[in-house]
Amino acid sequence: MKKNRFSNICHKKEIHMSKAKSSCLVIGAGDDTGSAVARAFAQEGMVACLVRRPRHGDALEAQANALRADGLEAVALPTDARDEEAMIGLVEKIENEIAPIEVAVFNIGANVNFSITETTSRVYRKVWEMACFSGFLMGREVAKNMLERGHGTIIFTGATASVRGGPGYSAFAGAKHGLRALAQSMARELGPKNIHVAHTVIDGAIDSKFIRENRPEVNQLRDEDAILNPEHIARNYVMLHQQPRTAWTHELDLRPWKETW
Repeated sequence: MKKNRFSNICHKKEIHMSKAKSSCLVIGAGDDTGSAVARAFAQEGMVACLVRRPRHGDALEAQANALRADGLEAVALPTDARDEEAMIGLVEKIENEIAPIEVAVFNIGANVNFSITETTSRVYRKVWEMACFSGFLMGREVAKNMLERGHGTIIFTGATASVRGGPGYSAFAGAKHGLRALAQSMARELGPKNIHVAHTVIDGAIDSKFIRENRPEVNQLRDEDAILNPEHIARNYVMLHQQPRTAWTHELDLRPWKETW
């Protein structure tokens, strides 16, 4: 059995978190959408459990520090979400030492573009592991505890590629289609047991570091409200969690008004 690959779980100043009522697990807590989602749920009184691969550990800790500086509860949990044993250990650690997971958000992107003839088996497999298999591991592990408690919310972040494949996106679309199917199956299985499973289709460019570095027209897009704002995405995630079960949304499309679809 492999050793769990995460560290720096709880610092002394975070020990009190074990008394918190609930936590929000964010897998893929990047600098933009992921961090916005974590902040939004922390503002609802949950402990934000931030997860990225160990090589992003310093950046992850900086994000957690930024939340704590604003009086919110957060902990950085560097983990490779593709590692089954690490994911089992991660969820156990949060449940036993931080706070029960009330909301779990899978937010790994893995967006790559290669022509079909240039897409290697390694690329295809890696993208699937990151954007689909990791979602399965998260969903399975958090569902075990949510089923025991009889409530919880699981949200999977999808993309345009979740519903239609584009040229050069065979690997990405394959993984995102798989994630969408996973979300549908889980919703049908877990919904009757009072666990809300939702899938979002993020259809359009997000105001992120990548876009800011590669789209010179980003300021114009902001001025026109033609680019997705991470904070606005996060508000919708909170809304999904707070929905009464008489009117649950399973799939939610989010796109700027200017996006063609």
